[in-house]
Amino acid sequence: MDESGGSGQPRSGTDEATERHGEQRASSAPAAGATRSGPERPEHPTGPTPPTAAPGTSEAAPSPDRPHDPTDSAHEAATHSDPSSGTEDGAEVPGASPDQAEAPAGSGSPDEAGPSAQDAPHGPSAGAHPHPEPEHPRTLAHSGTGTGKAQPPRRGREPGGGLLMGRPFGVPVYVAPSWFLVAALITWVFGGQLDRVLPELGALRYLVSLFFAVAFYASVLVHELAHTVAALRFKLPVRRIQLQFFGGVSEIEKEAETPGREFVLSFVGPLLSLVLSGLFYLAMLAVEPGTVPGVLLAGLMISNLIVAAFNLLPGLPLDGGRMLRAVVWKITGRPMSGTIAAAWVGRALAVSVLIGLPLLTQSGVLGATQDHVGGMDTVTDALLAAILAAIIWTGAGNSLRMARLREHLPELRARSLTRRAVPVETSTPLSEALRRANEAGARALVVVDADGEPLSLVREAAIVGVPEHRRPWVAVSGLAQDLTDGMRVSAELAGEALLDTLRATPATEYLVVEDSGEIYGVLSAADVERAFVKAMARPS
Repeated sequence: MDESGGSGQPRSGTDEATERHGEQRASSAPAAGATRSGPERPEHPTGPTPPTAAPGTSEAAPSPDRPHDPTDSAHEAATHSDPSSGTEDGAEVPGASPDQAEAPAGSGSPDEAGPSAQDAPHGPSAGAHPHPEPEHPRTLAHSGTGTGKAQPPRRGREPGGGLLMGRPFGVPVYVAPSWFLVAALITWVFGGQLDRVLPELGALRYLVSLFFAVAFYASVLVHELAHTVAALRFKLPVRRIQLQFFGGVSEIEKEAETPGREFVLSFVGPLLSLVLSGLFYLAMLAVEPGTVPGVLLAGLMISNLIVAAFNLLPGLPLDGGRMLRAVVWKITGRPMSGTIAAAWVGRALAVSVLIGLPLLTQSGVLGATQDHVGGMDTVTDALLAAILAAIIWTGAGNSLRMARLREHLPELRARSLTRRAVPVETSTPLSEALRRANEAGARALVVVDADGEPLSLVREAAIVGVPEHRRPWVAVSGLAQDLTDGMRVSAELAGEALLDTLRATPATEYLVVEDSGEIYGVLSAADVERAFVKAMARPS
């Protein structure tokens, strides 16, 4: 794409994006997260927290001076938590966080759009492209009359998510604070069980239990790395791996392109857990039973076997649910059909876990004897079942929501969301620039040099902060943000490609150009967010 400014005469964009919605945008997260999220992010859980009975017994806030990433807040919304382990993939989408979106300058009420001047005569610099009339037209001259203080641009948050442990294959691995809670719980409960099997350990049993907790989560990390390596093999970017309370999550940025890849991506995690279980079994045969190594190896073998079996259950957001989705997708040819089927199976699975897990424990099917069932154990089992059921139910619902999001992504088009813009030189007073914009029916200002080459964009939020009586003495160059290569976007971008481009260079406004390099207009990140929320409000 030619990045020159052409003649410096902007082509007209559109004011279609000037509608304001009166809803307060919810914070994601993902989302993304939006709604992070991006469209559907499959997760491949590895299973519940490992059994605690020994074998043999009956999130840095972004700096306010950084540009806003219109896709960051949705990332978290697009994330589906998995018990024990998971992967997520999908395109990121505009966030809906109220502290991230820049309010259109000059809007005095929730029903008013940002500044526009469609009723004004169109001057020669407005271009020749017809555009829909905004529902509530306003002009740039009204900016700052009813919005209060301007908010500085912000940049999307870094992945983060806890304590950074390393970057295998270039992917950051974080340990969430909740992991330390579950590690302490495993240490306490498993240590009590070890007292029955190896009473001679004394207080050292808690050190052995802590080692077991760390080794188990190392197995979960291997499970996650299997998903990550498969994703990288399919050229799907992985944002991070996070180890948390009930396992881990691999955040894959995009969805697999084919049902076959989706199936493989989902299956490799449980497969690695089965392999680990087998390796621990072989190692257990080489040591003496009833010793510390023997008990640890038996516990890790059983834990990884449970993780694999649990994740193969055919319901979202578990790995088995992703596999079921891939099968239905292959049969019907529609990813959405696979998501709906796997999500409802996941909800049924959540109800089954909520009711069935305590019943199985009470009946002794899971290995507990009647002497050890009752009282606190019953309450603990019921609480564990409720947490697992809630995670599965929520993950299934998020999968449905993200699938609907993916269907609406093509509706986001740079050309239809672009605002008209007029070129002004660096020394032009703000009042004069606003007068020209109003005459041309434009809602954005592009600062150009003497040859008409674009240099910077006047930020709408900056206009808000200048009182009207000072505008004749303020040059537009003092309110502009210098253009970088990432702030030039093609008018032909749409859907995931548009969102990927905006996320790569977080900003509040972008210069939209034709393939020839000619200026088409200015795209506001806030307009993208509003268009996304409006699209999501429509039924699929």
